[in-house]
Amino acid sequence: MADKITTHWKGGLTFESDNPSGKTVVMDTNIEGQDERFGLSPKAMMLSSLAGCSALDVISILEKMKSPIDDFKIEVSGELTDEHPRYYHSVVVGYHFYGSDLDKKKCEKAVQLSIDKYCGVMEMFRQFAKIETNNHFHIATKR
Repeated sequence: MADKITTHWKGGLTFESDNPSGKTVVMDTNIEGQDERFGLSPKAMMLSSLAGCSALDVISILEKMKSPIDDFKIEVSGELTDEHPRYYHSVVVGYHFYGSDLDKKKCEKAVQLSIDKYCGVMEMFRQFAKIETNNHFHIATKR
C-alpha cells in the first residue's frame, strides 16, 4: 500500500498539500517580521499525526472493549534538536481520559496496544526520538 500526495506552492512560504482522503491542508512557517500565518507548521503536524494515529486506535479499542468514556484528548510536546536539520529528538505524549465511570485498566490497555502494536506513526517516531507516554484520568463525580 502506498499513499501519494501533492504539495503546491501558493506564494511566499505557503503551500497547500492534498491527502488521499481528498482533503487539503495549508502549511507555512514563522517568518521574521510577519505576524500573519496561513497554515500549519509541517513539523508540528507530525505531532498532530502522532496524536491522531494513536487516538484513532485508543477510541476504537475502547469501543470494542465496550468501555465508555465521556471525553478524551491527547497532548503531545516535542523537543527539537539545536542543529540543522532540526528534528524532534524527544516527545512526550499525554493521554487524558474523562468520565465518571472510567475503567482505568481498559484505558491503559488501549493505550498500550496503540503504542506497542497499532500506531504506525508512533513506530516511525521511535526511529529518531525518545518517546515518553503518560496516562491521566479525570474522574467526574456523579451528582
